[in-house]
Amino acid sequence: MSRSIHVRLDDASAAALEIVSAGGMTDSEAVRTALREAAARRRARSAIREEVLELAADEDDRREMRLIREQLAELAPTPVD
Repeated sequence: MSRSIHVRLDDASAAALEIVSAGGMTDSEAVRTALREAAARRRARSAIREEVLELAADEDDRREMRLIREQLAELAPTPVD
């Protein structure tokens, strides 16, 4: 089912619409494209946020990362003053 909306654009939004529609899209096509792209970015950020929270709660992963940091610190050259 399609849905029709009416939007009043401010100057910045009108300029953004010009950029999105510069490839020959109609205003409607440009708005649909921009909405799909914005939704995809939000889904990706949400997925990354979930993964970060999952990793932060993984004690085995945190222990392994701590061990790797300690091993790398042992390999680092001694600082010279």
